[in-house]
Amino acid sequence: MDSYAPPDTPLEILHHDHEILVANKPPGLLSVPGKGADLADCLLARLQAVFPETLLVHRLDRDTSGVMVFALTPHAQRHLGLQFEKRQTKKTYVARVWGRLEPKTGTVDLPLIVDWPNRPRQMVDHQNGRPAVTDWRVVRYEETATRVRLFPKTGRSHQLRVHMLALGHPILGDPLYAEGPAREAPRLMLHAEALRLRHPDGGAGMNFAAKAPF
Repeated sequence: MDSYAPPDTPLEILHHDHEILVANKPPGLLSVPGKGADLADCLLARLQAVFPETLLVHRLDRDTSGVMVFALTPHAQRHLGLQFEKRQTKKTYVARVWGRLEPKTGTVDLPLIVDWPNRPRQMVDHQNGRPAVTDWRVVRYEETATRVRLFPKTGRSHQLRVHMLALGHPILGDPLYAEGPAREAPRLMLHAEALRLRHPDGGAGMNFAAKAPF
């Protein structure tokens, strides 16, 4: 893995109330601290510097940008954690993938497991993998790529990245799974565009969104 050089960007808070905090994570920033002092800078630590009570609920890969929700009370952390666990949240991602993805809509249903000798890479494993399902919808075709919306039904590590690779269309700029020209993009072209959840105080449905920066 290349050396960690997190972006020096200001916090972008999308929503803040007495129970939850929603932020737009920049690409290249860890969600949570890694092992070692050089990997201490992360979105959670930056938020805790301003809102000391911030608690983790879920993660995004370092190179993925977009919407993340954090809890501000233990109650909210439990409530939101269960929503993710029971797949009651609705996540929408935007990606640019290599080549022409066809048909225009579809579903990938391929179980995933960590590729131990090559971790943190994940791989498809029909015997031992955990269920992983992703719906896709093409937004538009570009010259050598396809812009697509991805709707993960499960939340496996690297799920969208491995599922697109399995279709033969790796996400542009992916340092782990893309090769050749597909890898040459300036960043991983994957962004968590929207997150729908129920508010921990009262259960009202809320939708948070951040436009893809690519």
